[in-house]
Order: sequence, then structure tokens, then C-alpha cells
Amino acid sequence: MTQPGFEAALFALTLDRSQPAPLHQQLCDGLRALLLRGGDLAGLPLPPSRSLAAELSVSRMTVTTAYDQLMAEGYLTARRGSGTFVAADLPHLAPAPQNAPPPAPPPAAWQIFQTGLPDQSLFPHRDWARQMDRAWRAPDPALLGRPDPFGRMPLRRATAAHLGAWRGLDCQGEQVVITGGAWDGVDILARALLPPPVETGPAQIALEDPGWASLHHAVRDTGHIPLPLRIDAEGFDPALIPIAAATAAAIVTPSRHYPTGRPMPLARRLALLDWAAAQGTLIVEDDYDSEFRYQGQPRPALAGLDQQGRTIYMGSFSKVLSSALRLGYLVLPEPAIAPVHAYLAQRGARASLAPQPALAGFMDSGEFATHLRRMRRSYARRQVVLLDALAPLARWLDLAPDPSGMHLCVPLRPCLRARTCDRAIAEAGRAMGLRIGALSAHAVLPDAPQALLLGYSGFDEAELRDGAARLCRLITGLT
Repeated sequence: MTQPGFEAALFALTLDRSQPAPLHQQLCDGLRALLLRGGDLAGLPLPPSRSLAAELSVSRMTVTTAYDQLMAEGYLTARRGSGTFVAADLPHLAPAPQNAPPPAPPPAAWQIFQTGLPDQSLFPHRDWARQMDRAWRAPDPALLGRPDPFGRMPLRRATAAHLGAWRGLDCQGEQVVITGGAWDGVDILARALLPPPVETGPAQIALEDPGWASLHHAVRDTGHIPLPLRIDAEGFDPALIPIAAATAAAIVTPSRHYPTGRPMPLARRLALLDWAAAQGTLIVEDDYDSEFRYQGQPRPALAGLDQQGRTIYMGSFSKVLSSALRLGYLVLPEPAIAPVHAYLAQRGARASLAPQPALAGFMDSGEFATHLRRMRRSYARRQVVLLDALAPLARWLDLAPDPSGMHLCVPLRPCLRARTCDRAIAEAGRAMGLRIGALSAHAVLPDAPQALLLGYSGFDEAELRDGAARLCRLITGLT
């Protein structure tokens, strides 16, 4: 059997199709990095090429090419009839030549407190493999024909049913678009629903500050201009949107602001909807981790309150399953369906087709909901463990439970801000093997708020206690 940590790291490898490096090279580099981390890996089996290809949503040839390259380099070995294994004598464990400088420490696949990581050890790999096998061993002829630009209808219907059950969102499969993730979703909406910038000039798109840093790049890629607006204790404030500006859309996280976790109260939500209706603009509701609610009832989706058809709901499967799937979705109001369909019919969809029938079966069978409940219970326990382990820092950090999410946003108290800043703590943490996020790094406007972002979902309780102990030593040393 493969070591659980090694297997989880294998299936969590991320391949970026937007990069110039071919997928087999990215996979080869990722596998080599895992082997270079060391540990007792010699002789461990690797997943069959077909299974790993299904998990990473790539062709089997991509995996076999990467395996062959690592065999040639001496990292892997093949046993006829048995599979592929980590070599007994790894190249990086060979004695170093005399007088040679010590090798640089290999980069870790991830570090404690890294945010946005689902725990891959909880993923039901056997159930998922069964769904992939059922979908592709004898595929439905429709799978081999011209794909629907909106994605596979069974998955779109399953997604609509999931949103109805978990988010109270009344929608149909015909409104759902399967995307390649949040970046792809923003790109589709901007190009399909906003006037072309080359014809009318670029429009401004209002964004939260602090917020998702990559969103600025995604907006600029469409030719439009990001307009950051500072949030307050109630999140995004539509009153800050300049009336005279040509603001064509606002992208917000109303249920749980990213990354502070603050919810937008009902009055703000209604004001935002009134703004969109009055200005004839769009709202993109990014509900990035709404499934992870631990206390109380989830706040209703903004799209469910919209009676004017101005709000587009955006979500992703990466936080519930794996970022390697690169699958997300949009829920379109009726007026947006035709223009988005026309755009995708001409350009084609980027979302991978291979995992879509398996994911639809996974959701329809109830396995998806069972997996989600398991993750929620586990993450809720981990948040409690982390807060308890951080208790010695209560003098320096404003520690409080969060009713939802996958990370804690922990503000620095004034006494700590007088001595240091969140970026300095994050930088010092890297030397201790901690991937602490700095809230100010998510802001582009001056005088950014100061807080630490501590991910807990991807780490077991022992790792969280160890990380908290290191953070206690770090902050004690700075003060």
C-alpha cells in the first residue's frame, strides 16, 4: 500500500494548462519534487497510469510519459505484471562527492497553514475510481460526440440539485455552465456579457479589497479595469462605487468574504441588488467555500434574493474535491443564457470533459453529499484544535472561532502591530516551514488591514498543533 501522505500528495498535484510547459513535463517535475522530499519511500507503489490520469484529468499517455522519464532518471522502476514502484536506490540519496556543496533543501509540496487545501486523505478514491470506470469503460455514445459548450447536462442537473439542497438556490440544469474554474468563469462572463473593450473602451469591474489577488489579473486579461474598493466590518459597500464611473459589474463574496470571512448583512445585499438594477450592471457572486458551514444556518445566496436577473452565481468543485479537477460552474439568470451560449458555441469550452460524467454519477449516487458531510465534521474539529493550540497568543492575536470556511483570519492586536506586521510574520514563518498568509498581501489599496491567514483544512490535528507551536515561538521571538 502507498503511504497515505504520499498518495494524497500524488493526487493533489496541480497541472496548469495555461503554462507553456507540456502536461507530461509538469507531471514529471511534480513527481520528482515529491520523491526529492525524502522519507522512507523506496519500494512504494505508484498508482496505475490509468487511475492517476483519471484523478488528474489528463490522458493516460501523459502519465506514462512522465513515468518513463523518471524511470530513465532512476527514480522509478517497473515490475512486469506488478506495476510501477519508487526505486530502491534513489539518485538523490547517493553519497555526495567529496568537497561538493550541500544540496539545497527540496521544496515541500505544501506547508502548514497553506490556505485552500482540501484534505485529500478524506477523498473516497475507490468510489471515484468506480465512477470513472463506469463512465468510460463503455461510454455513452453522446460522450464521444460534439460536447455541449455548457458542459454535460447530467452534471449540470446534479449541480443544480446540489445548490438547491445546500444553498436553497432555485435553479435548473439549463442555467448551469460547467467551467474550468473561477478564472475561466470570470473570463467567460466578461467576454460574453460585457461590451468589447476595443469597441466601447474598457469598463471598470468593482472588486473587494482585500480580496482574491488573482482576480485583478483575470479582469485585466479581458481588457477591462479592476476597481478595488476597501471592505469594512460588513464586507463590500456598494455606496463606495463611483456613480460617474463606467462600472459594468461587481464581483463579490457576500456569504463569506474572501479572505476575512466576514458575511455581508441583508441590508448591504439589498443595496447591492438595487445598485445593479438601477445601473443596469451585473453582480458576480463568488460562493467559493459555501459548503463548509459549521454553526447555524448558511446565509441565503445573493442570487436567490435577486428578482431582476442581474446576479450570476459562481462556484467551484476544487475545495470539495480537488483543484486537480479544474472544474467550476456558473448559474446564469435567464437573460444571460443566450449570449453566454453563443460565445461558448463559437469559442468552445475549457472545462475538461473526462471527469464530468464521473462527477455527475458521484453526485447522483449520494457519495458527494456523504463526502461533504465527512469533510465538514473533520474541518470543524480541526478549527477547534487550532484555536486551542493558539491560545498562548491571545495577547497578541485576536482569536475567535469562525462558523464556516477552511482557514482562520486572525487580526493582529495593536500591541503586536506596534512591533511588526503581517507580512514580516509570514516571511519569518517560511523559514520555519509555515505557509502563513498575510491579509495585507491581498490588498492593493494603501493602509491595508493586518491579519494572519491560517489554513487548517489540509492538515491533521498533530500537524496543526506543531504549526501552532512554531508560530508561538516565532511571535514570542519577535516581541
